[in-house]
Amino acid sequence: MFDKTMVFSLGGDKDDEIKTAMKAVYGALLQKGYNPINQIVGYILSEDPTYITTYNNARNIISKIDRDDLMEALVKSYLTT
Repeated sequence: MFDKTMVFSLGGDKDDEIKTAMKAVYGALLQKGYNPINQIVGYILSEDPTYITTYNNARNIISKIDRDDLMEALVKSYLTT
């Protein structure tokens, strides 16, 4: 029973939309003086939106991205370059 590999598929390809949104969030965090990488990692790990500033609507932007889609885009960016 444990010798088979489970297949995980998210479907769809939203990478460009996610990249644009994450650049906006990154920029807003940077402009407000936060370490964007730390804040985004905190958000991804906890799914707590308070890690993201409301400046320039960044919190609303990131909350519209499904966390699974975000993780898929991040993994792809490392493994397909």
